[in-house]
Amino acid sequence: MQVAKNTVVTLDYSVTDPDGELVDAGQEPLVYLHGGYDDIFPMIEEAVHGKSIGQSVIVKMQPDDAFGEYDATLVQVEPRSQFPDELQLGMQFEGVAEGADDEDEDVLIYRVTEIADDQVVLDGNHPLAGMALVFTCTVTGIRPATADEIRHGHMHDDECDDDD
Repeated sequence: MQVAKNTVVTLDYSVTDPDGELVDAGQEPLVYLHGGYDDIFPMIEEAVHGKSIGQSVIVKMQPDDAFGEYDATLVQVEPRSQFPDELQLGMQFEGVAEGADDEDEDVLIYRVTEIADDQVVLDGNHPLAGMALVFTCTVTGIRPATADEIRHGHMHDDECDDDD
């Protein structure tokens, strides 16, 4: 069987920067619904299309192909008093980007990147924003997607109770 539209694909993968420094060891396999469902970066999906189990690909992605360019406007400094006492670096909070004029704007996840005495620095960028990445993967599984998976546009696992 080959990777094709409406197949569920399992990939063993790792991600490095262009210098070969490990960014993500891919400790858990990546499983997604293939065929333009936005479950995986389009460049990776295109590279594995038509591959069989055991075949590997290497995809070099610029920031725009992956997590986007780093956006300095997504960094905010907030008063320390607005946060819980047990605040730690790396904690995440939901918020709307400063200057957003629509309450329905996409909610961003902000990471705490710095804690000073009376201020907290929050970064709404993905941790890998602005980085070129090298995605190396091997196809380890391919199966036909179920009708429910195709209808919902994503792969289901045993715990999925998606009713939409």
